[in-house]
Amino acid sequence: MGVTKEQVESSLKSKLSPSHLEVVDVSGGCGAKFTVEIVSEQFEGKRLLERHRMVNAALSEELKEIHALSITKALAPNQWEQQQESEKSQAAV
Repeated sequence: MGVTKEQVESSLKSKLSPSHLEVVDVSGGCGAKFTVEIVSEQFEGKRLLERHRMVNAALSEELKEIHALSITKALAPNQWEQQQESEKSQAAV
């Protein structure tokens, strides 16, 4: 059996303490492909590549069985808040 969404969430929560986390299994339930949207204070001051490496490191065991991981967002909390405000103001227009 492949990796579960809950395993991915658990590893990311324990290692990166996200304030927002969304994990989606896009493999149809076999645990081979996931998308991740994550917001963590640990990303503060880090470049995007460093953030992605942190996510990959947090999932090092799971990545042995995962075919594809798409990190759609890896943001610091202040970036997340700015993005949410921007989306709300665009929706109001």
